[in-house]
Amino acid sequence: MMKDDIIREVYDTLVDRKNNPTDSYTSQLMQDSEKKAEDKILEKLGEEATEVILASKNNEDLVHESADLIFFTILNLAYKGIPLDDLFDELINRHK
Repeated sequence: MMKDDIIREVYDTLVDRKNNPTDSYTSQLMQDSEKKAEDKILEKLGEEATEVILASKNNEDLVHESADLIFFTILNLAYKGIPLDDLFDELINRHK
């Protein structure tokens, strides 16, 4: 497996946990009522973004906090039913 394949693996796992609920935190999060689930996911995104900013300013745990932010960004895409390839296509368009 190439290192960058992990993004797709995480996405696929999250989609599976949405469609086939398990006892995992993320699966339970996505199974809440639609409004409650979305609010919790957005709250986590805001929290993780703040933690990235603080980690960067304090020069500590930036990689860990960035991974959390990326994870919850992927979770939000999976929850909203947005294909991961849409994100990749957007990044490709910006890179041109």
